[in-house]
Amino acid sequence: MKKISSLSLPAAVTALLIAALFAVTTAAQAPQSSPPGGSAPPPPPHVAPKPTNLKVLPKDMTGDQVHELMHKWEADLGTECSHCHTPDPNNLAPNGKPRLNFADDSKKEKSTARLMYKMVEDINTSYVSMVENSGEPVTCGTCHRGHPSPEPFVAPPEHDHDHEHEHHEGAPEGQKPPIPH
Repeated sequence: MKKISSLSLPAAVTALLIAALFAVTTAAQAPQSSPPGGSAPPPPPHVAPKPTNLKVLPKDMTGDQVHELMHKWEADLGTECSHCHTPDPNNLAPNGKPRLNFADDSKKEKSTARLMYKMVEDINTSYVSMVENSGEPVTCGTCHRGHPSPEPFVAPPEHDHDHEHEHHEGAPEGQKPPIPH
């Protein structure tokens, strides 16, 4: 048998382990390369700042929770953040445009949104929750359906409410029965 190295077997194993450990440590410290295709790695997730000036929303809501709710309301009303929030000319984004001042209360739409939020909460708490098997709660989208002002409901013309030709039990032909008191 031919001698490969002057190291004993335990010393050779130790040397191999040290070399492997060195290689792993060096690889972990090396700068990470871009993913295939040359695109940059995704940016870290955005964390919304702690909200201020909450007047009707629960004070313990996180910035992310308020941000998520505001985007839901945007979709329900078919609007953008600027519908209720004013631009702040003293706080410019990297693109040079003013960021919104979410704490400012000067737009009437913001006070309207607060009033509507309280109305929806009251409807859900005082009425919808009292109806057995009532299903989904009322939301902004229930009425607004993607419009800043709710569209008036108009019954289709083919839905006849007259019912003159119906016969109701206990009523003369063509008349509705009396309403019980």
